[in-house]
Amino acid sequence: MKLIYLFILEFLFFSPGVFPQLNKEQLKNGLDEILKDNFFNSSSIAVDVYDLTAGEYLYKANENKLLNPASNMKLLTSAAGLVFLGPRYNFITSVQYTGEIVNNTLLGDLYVVGGFDPDFRTSDLNKFISDIKKAGIKEVSGNIYGDVSKKDSVFWGWGWMWDDDPSTDAPYLSALNINSNSIDVYVTGSGQGEKPTVTTDPETGYIRIINNAITSSVEQQRIRITRDWRSRKNDIHVSGYILPPEFAADTIKNSLNIFRPDLYFLTLFKEKLEKSGIKIGGNISLLRKPSSAKWVSVFSRQYDSVMVYMNKHSDNLSAEMTLYSLAASFNTYPVSAAEGLTVIDSLLSLCGINEQNDVLADGSGVSRYNLLSAEQILSVLKYMYVNVPDLFQIYYRSLPVAGIDGTLGKRMIGTAAQGKVHAKTGTLRGISCLSGYASGKNNHMIAFTILEQNFIDQTDYARAIQNRICELLCEYE
Repeated sequence: MKLIYLFILEFLFFSPGVFPQLNKEQLKNGLDEILKDNFFNSSSIAVDVYDLTAGEYLYKANENKLLNPASNMKLLTSAAGLVFLGPRYNFITSVQYTGEIVNNTLLGDLYVVGGFDPDFRTSDLNKFISDIKKAGIKEVSGNIYGDVSKKDSVFWGWGWMWDDDPSTDAPYLSALNINSNSIDVYVTGSGQGEKPTVTTDPETGYIRIINNAITSSVEQQRIRITRDWRSRKNDIHVSGYILPPEFAADTIKNSLNIFRPDLYFLTLFKEKLEKSGIKIGGNISLLRKPSSAKWVSVFSRQYDSVMVYMNKHSDNLSAEMTLYSLAASFNTYPVSAAEGLTVIDSLLSLCGINEQNDVLADGSGVSRYNLLSAEQILSVLKYMYVNVPDLFQIYYRSLPVAGIDGTLGKRMIGTAAQGKVHAKTGTLRGISCLSGYASGKNNHMIAFTILEQNFIDQTDYARAIQNRICELLCEYE
């Protein structure tokens, strides 16, 4: 019945030749009809729409109700990053050393100092290795230490759910991150009755593979790939049945988060050093670098590129590392998430929001504790457009574009909203949100927030409603 209702709405408002554009009254009537859907008999919705060009509200419904923003929280975090850090702020990861270099041997230790870079990859280690070789080091007599002292020891956000483990959506947090603090696992069938082939990217000795799966052409294919997260071990368990290559050529892939990403980083670094011909005499461990340590290499990444990945792909690690970087800008090390949230509260104050009327639990929106209203989120969208126009363009371009890219790449294709909606999605179980900007028929810039909550297994339907609202906004003139 609900799908039929949405089809009727689409016919009334978006069929060729019918309402090619909508005035303010027609827009309101269309939105009123959407909000009458039986879907909202047992679930909630809040909508706030503002014409930034004309400076007037177009629609409000339940805009003051406190709801969970899910990943719409990233709109606040990324905006705070632009305002308080600036687009050219650098996440810096460095390699330093103690001791002396004698006859191509470092008689001392290497230190990798973490600086909250969320996008560091195995390939980025190449710069470290190149610079170490340029320094004339072919052997290290001592250890490789990781300095993660810029961050506190809390490895997850406040209110993150224990059973999100081992999803990559719940990455373990550190000042020293690599490969999104995750690993890709691939399973390929082999001969009948034999164990399948299991590989990982990257290949590393940091994890242990326990392969109990069987290749079979008579059993239904069902492969389970997980990590021993209950024991907080990096043992990867593969079980079940997979078809032989002649029946199914596709490799099965799963991505898992990794416990202790700092040690994961150091292991990958040591393995790559040794593969490049640099001998390491000692082991890996964590230790704060001494003040006398000398720099040998540095890798930096600008915030504007981190923000694009954060918003386009709804990357949780990027948001949390931005939060810690915000904390570090105003506090001494080690910093906490709570200190970063205080900075976001400062942004809300700039937007005219009373910080007593919200709950901020993390930077990414993973936490079930976050509570914001549609009006509060809209206030941030308005502030970025009106008060910091130079930063707004960077902010606007970082958001997914309907029917084009990011988490909106497959939505609103072939509608009036395609290419005209730049917005951040937000999804948790029973929660679906969409907030951002739409371009009206008259080219007015429209800010909007849609928060839907408390439904059961109907995320696609909730998104369909958001799509229809966006289509209406893009037909407005």
